[in-house]
Amino acid sequence: MGQGQKGFFTDTTLCIGCKACEVACKQWNQLPDDGFNFTGMSYDNTGHLGASTWRHVAFVERSADSGPQRPVPTPGVNTALPASFSWLMASDVCKHCQRAGCLEACPTGAIIRTEFDSVYIQPDVCNGCGYCVTACPFGVVERREDDGRAWKCTLCYDRLGDDMTPACAKHCPTESIQFGDLDELKERAKVRLERLHELGVSDAYLYGADAESQPGTGGLNAFFLLVDKPEVYNLPPDPVVPTVKGHQAWRQVGWGSLGMVALALGAVLFGRGAGR
Repeated sequence: MGQGQKGFFTDTTLCIGCKACEVACKQWNQLPDDGFNFTGMSYDNTGHLGASTWRHVAFVERSADSGPQRPVPTPGVNTALPASFSWLMASDVCKHCQRAGCLEACPTGAIIRTEFDSVYIQPDVCNGCGYCVTACPFGVVERREDDGRAWKCTLCYDRLGDDMTPACAKHCPTESIQFGDLDELKERAKVRLERLHELGVSDAYLYGADAESQPGTGGLNAFFLLVDKPEVYNLPPDPVVPTVKGHQAWRQVGWGSLGMVALALGAVLFGRGAGR
């Protein structure tokens, strides 16, 4: 497999909630289970991304009170679901941001950008400080209780080195998760989006596909096709890497300091003029 920008395109309209991606990820990466209890939120037994869940399939229940049913049924397709209920399903993962807050916050160099443009945590270097946890605007990174180190999706870095597809994409039966060159994925996503619009799913859009649509992260190497607001999928509507705000804060401090100096000079000059 050639190097370069690799990533995921997740088309949530094709997800059937089978959780094959979750299982494949856990098996390949030898991740511990999350317990065998349902969360009480639909059929979700993993809850969220974390140190032991690097792929998470969300089951979002939509009732008649939630607004229009999603996704909008396509013409000629009978879903056999009652009109008062529908599900949104989406397989979430680390976004491997172009501007990664976790990488910028790591003080030890444990988090690196690989030759595939993914963001990778080196477990033998991580000291468990947790700065990356708070710096991730998506809440992806988590420290493991047993060893204290931070963990997240690696984009199956070891598989990429052997010219293999990441386990989650390999085992997705509906191609809701697609892996490949980032530019090619974006072209596929545009074609799919145009097709959905032609079918009447006018609310479909791409989330995080480029820096123009998501300047706070510089765009995502794992982007999504959604049919409702990001918050519905537990995604932030306007994610921003903390250092972006940091630069703005320092700029405002600078302007504030200049203002104070100008006021002080004005007061001195005014005082001299009044004393004459």
